[in-house]
Amino acid sequence: MPTKPAPETYFPYFKRYVDQVPEEDLATAFSNQLPIIKDLLNAISEERSTYAYAPGKWTIKELLQHVTDTERIFNYRALALARKETAPLPGFDEDSYAAHSNANNRTWQTLVDEFLAVRQSTQFLYDSFTDEAFEAAGTASNNPVTVISLGFTTLGHFYHHQKVMEERYLS
Repeated sequence: MPTKPAPETYFPYFKRYVDQVPEEDLATAFSNQLPIIKDLLNAISEERSTYAYAPGKWTIKELLQHVTDTERIFNYRALALARKETAPLPGFDEDSYAAHSNANNRTWQTLVDEFLAVRQSTQFLYDSFTDEAFEAAGTASNNPVTVISLGFTTLGHFYHHQKVMEERYLS
């Protein structure tokens, strides 16, 4: 399994995510993060999941749906690049996605179950890639990206939002 990507292989904005992943090996990083995910999500009650720390901010439910949606998008990008897609891949408006997610009308447990299913799918996807696939590069959201950088960005994106949850929603 390839190691952390070089900064020139991904959009500079994503450095904030990649740098949050302590492991150098992607498979180990996915394995180590799973219990952290489960502990965090299982500690949130249905009642707490509707909390937003300020007016106009996402609820915890919307935040988890955002993490799920983003992971799906990063997975699509990784799959497309690994399969040698040459067309530039589009960006997305996270606020529009959140506004249309219907997350607040769902139970916390269904959102947790969905995220865990997506994460399992993510691990299957990355486990299927060859070394050549991990090195595949392209353009997403008008920026350079590689398959391996998307894997580390996915992990770091979760860590980023874990920190947000702990500091702004659960403290």
